[in-house]
Amino acid sequence: METEKIRFRHEFKYFCTAAQTKMLQSRLRGIMKPDPHAGEDGSYRIRSLYFDDLHDRCYYENENGVCPREKYRIRIYNGGQELIHLERKRKIRGMTQKEGCRLSKEWYELLVGGGSLGSSFERAPELMQELWILMETRLMRPKVIVEYDRRPFIYRDGNVRITFDSNILSSSKTEDFLEKRIYGRAVLPLGTELLEVKYDAFLPDHLQQILQLGHMRATAFSKYYLCRKYNSAFF
Repeated sequence: METEKIRFRHEFKYFCTAAQTKMLQSRLRGIMKPDPHAGEDGSYRIRSLYFDDLHDRCYYENENGVCPREKYRIRIYNGGQELIHLERKRKIRGMTQKEGCRLSKEWYELLVGGGSLGSSFERAPELMQELWILMETRLMRPKVIVEYDRRPFIYRDGNVRITFDSNILSSSKTEDFLEKRIYGRAVLPLGTELLEVKYDAFLPDHLQQILQLGHMRATAFSKYYLCRKYNSAFF
């Protein structure tokens, strides 16, 4: 259960239409590989449970472009409970860093249930300890579920990862996070997807030329922000 640290990476986000998505994926298939964790159709379902404090600090920091900033989330894949991850994502000067650790079902229930860790605190993963302290001092609590389908492509040079996120769903029923199916509200117009481009030191020129990012609308807002903003339960 040791915390896994990932270096700071470049990350850019763009809204794209169904036509743009189809064209870009067709171009990328000839050069990039699908993520080995994806299913037969090249995609998987991601569900995240995001935390925020009493004053919704994470939400407003994203809205105001505060730097540096960070947020905590618990994540599962394809609705399964076999692999539960706790992650902290930081953003500093346009660069992002993720740290994560695996959670047991017991640790998960303690975090979302607000029970006392007691003597178990020292045995908990370091990242969980840090979140628990924030839950005690800043009243961090689960605020929203974000669920979406992801189609990822990877490229070795530059450690490039290009993903297309569709069917982004927001739900304020955080207690349903581990349910097989959740119900919520779509946050993007029909046919709109979120393209994310992530890489370490450089983005190879031929990939940049294929993407032709200049004609797509860039966004600095996270999926967490969008799902809180367009979830009527927030207001």
